[in-house]
Amino acid sequence: MGIVNSVLNTVFDLLFAPFRGMNPWLAMLVVSLLAGLLMIFIYKLTSNQEGILRTKNLIKAHLLELRLYKDSLGTSVRSYGGILWCNLKYVGHALRPLAVMIIPILLILVQLNSWFGYRPLEPGESFLLKAKLAEGRDPMQVNLEVVPSPAYEVETPALRQLEELEITWRLKARDAGRHEIGLKVDERSLTKSLAVGGKALNRLSPIKPGGGFIDRVFNPSEAACPKDLGLRSVEVVYPEARLELLGIRFHWLVAFFLLSIIFGFALKGVFRVEI
Repeated sequence: MGIVNSVLNTVFDLLFAPFRGMNPWLAMLVVSLLAGLLMIFIYKLTSNQEGILRTKNLIKAHLLELRLYKDSLGTSVRSYGGILWCNLKYVGHALRPLAVMIIPILLILVQLNSWFGYRPLEPGESFLLKAKLAEGRDPMQVNLEVVPSPAYEVETPALRQLEELEITWRLKARDAGRHEIGLKVDERSLTKSLAVGGKALNRLSPIKPGGGFIDRVFNPSEAACPKDLGLRSVEVVYPEARLELLGIRFHWLVAFFLLSIIFGFALKGVFRVEI
């Protein structure tokens, strides 16, 4: 999974490089257009285009029957049954392309969350640093500490939560830039990335994952913690980001799906795709 994450990180870094100093909506428009195109091509290659067209025509024919023979109860019942059956077939035609789309769309969403889901900390802003321990580790006994640095100030001692298997500190960001938070785990060293200030569009890594496959899939921007350290994750709690348009704030996921669907339907006729 590390190789896949590395390749995707590079692709999205190159894709968004021209937009880092611009309004994030521009980057969202571009990636939504590309995602719409990707979904259109996947749908065309993996679906039964003839079957979809035939099913849609049958639905139209049954609807026409309802209008022409609205006074005939028997014909109306058969038409409604035909519409129901054709709709089930239509859904069946859509299942295969949707199943194929799941993996690439999931990987795209994970990448986009790193770019649009959070904003960097401001100099002087306080934040939480959380270390989640593996099962069987006792937070009261683990020797885990934050290494002092000019990039941040440790404001509170470690809060050790036994039930959550979690150790939490409150830190304060200092200078703008890309930094590393140093940690010592039983005298071994570990680092967690920290972003302070910067441009409107940045890749952020809230969570340094543990060694599990799923954790690495959903947190691709940073190398995983060594498994033998007994950590499930190390997290910097960044503030959430929103896309703003005409005074309305949108979650990036809503904007992405709306735009990609709009682009997809707008382009399906150009590429002669039946949906």
